[in-house]
Amino acid sequence: MTAALVAGLVAGYGIAVPVGAVAAYLVSLTARTSLRTGVCAALGVATADGLYALIATVGGAAVAGVLRPVLTPLRWASALVLLVLAARGAVPALRRYRAHRLSTRSVPPPPSPARAYLGLLGITLLNPTTVIYFAALVLGNGADGAVRAVDRGVFVLAAFAASASWQVLLAGGGALLGRSLTGRRGRLATALVSSAVMTALAIRMVT
Repeated sequence: MTAALVAGLVAGYGIAVPVGAVAAYLVSLTARTSLRTGVCAALGVATADGLYALIATVGGAAVAGVLRPVLTPLRWASALVLLVLAARGAVPALRRYRAHRLSTRSVPPPPSPARAYLGLLGITLLNPTTVIYFAALVLGNGADGAVRAVDRGVFVLAAFAASASWQVLLAGGGALLGRSLTGRRGRLATALVSSAVMTALAIRMVT
């Protein structure tokens, strides 16, 4: 259970840490409205991460018998997927940093806490990287069917908790923290940290 807890926390932070358009909007939304609205929006993001983690674990268990004969090639393929995701996070961040570019977008009128939750939930659910990330982790580590249901549950809850803690930190950090994390250097640092986590998980799968 401890291993599942740690794996879930690492996986949750790995997908949550990169600061992109959603995180930047979350910070600015909190600054323009209230901490309550920001926390609700943050939980919307974390709920989407938790749902994708749940879908990935349930799917991994359902096809365990089919995947068992090709478990070793699958783990290598899953590791490769994570390495690709890591590269896709780090390389664009480095290019943006060197080009001194930051994406900007107009923001809609501040929503209510409920609308903020549903809005960020929907936006995050539309991100295919999240489901690919969790599916690669689960199929790469647990497709042999030996993982207990309780451990899968712990993994999902830990991934949700990790994502929620990071998103709430963004929401509650205020304007100073927001400028630090959504600025040019902040985006570079968080992208590199997330890519490093994904790379470490990929290496762990095949060693």
